[in-house]
Amino acid sequence: MKNKFLFCFALLSILVFSSESVLNAQSVKFKKRPVNVILFIGDGMGPAQVSAGIVRSDNTYVLKLFKYAGYCTTSSFDHYVTDSAAAGTAIACGVKTRNGMLGMGPDSVAVASIMEVAKKNGLSTGLVSTSAITHATPASFIAKNSGRGNYEDIALDFMNGKIDVFIGGGSDHFNKRKDGKDLTAQLRANGYDVVYTLDELKKSNSLRIAGLLDTVHMAKSTEGRFGMLAEMTAKAIETLSKNKKGFVLMVEGSQIDFAGHERNLEWNVSEVLDLNVAISVAYDFAEETRNTLVVVTADHETGGLALVGGDLKKKSLNGVYATGNHTAVMVPVFSYGPGAEKFTGIIDNTDFFPSFRELLRLK
Repeated sequence: MKNKFLFCFALLSILVFSSESVLNAQSVKFKKRPVNVILFIGDGMGPAQVSAGIVRSDNTYVLKLFKYAGYCTTSSFDHYVTDSAAAGTAIACGVKTRNGMLGMGPDSVAVASIMEVAKKNGLSTGLVSTSAITHATPASFIAKNSGRGNYEDIALDFMNGKIDVFIGGGSDHFNKRKDGKDLTAQLRANGYDVVYTLDELKKSNSLRIAGLLDTVHMAKSTEGRFGMLAEMTAKAIETLSKNKKGFVLMVEGSQIDFAGHERNLEWNVSEVLDLNVAISVAYDFAEETRNTLVVVTADHETGGLALVGGDLKKKSLNGVYATGNHTAVMVPVFSYGPGAEKFTGIIDNTDFFPSFRELLRLK
């Protein structure tokens, strides 16, 4: 009961701070270029999902503080409507590929991701997700695979040590495999602290952490997980920021997409708000360090959500979905910190990789 109270108090503090920040935002003088990049991907989060989050959050929606904004086109190499694998690869690697493919071009030739380039240059790297960590979006930053559903093969790509901290679900793909291998033993041998609960995660002092917090995907935000993504993000930042050369971190609000597929508005908005709390953690870190770029976007929109009614005073919403699948509408981009101005106007999802590489001066 005590731990539950402390968590609720901490979460309330974050929300109150964000509310005060929205009302009293002041200009922060940033360094000339970033040392750290924190990228948030709201999987399936289009303009309507953001609008719904603003209505429900009152003055606690941290993206209101982001000075720069734009839109991003999302089509893949072979489809006008992308999937998460192709879109994630475009963001992570700067290359258009076919739907379903990870970390490679349409010719099946592997390409380097921003994580791999950052690691080669001495930076630390991290992935955080509320889905299985082997799912399409986080996997696109490390895996090389022609099939996004090859989860056990994708888990093997995490053995190369190029991701220092990875936190999400998917433990079954590491230790309950068809080949009988227990990859967690190899991870420990490679210097990772393998943890299975949020409490274990928070207590870890390792510079390398494999947080496998659920067997496959984590619970819904509406079923007890709300706020955990913020704590996962905070731990990743705490660990990665020990590297004075800098870090690159990707945080995915995975289940905005899941809710869109199910056309579930309440779950959809809850996941958007959950991501908002995690973004608040990064925003505070960026304000404190003044050398951290925070970028928030989506891989695609899911559901074709339209807000057709509601009541601002009651914070009620009436939304309808055009589909249970992805759409091709442009997704929003918000940026804050040194270099934020590069992510304005209409950009393509392949523009993130070269921009991050240029800003961090990665060879």
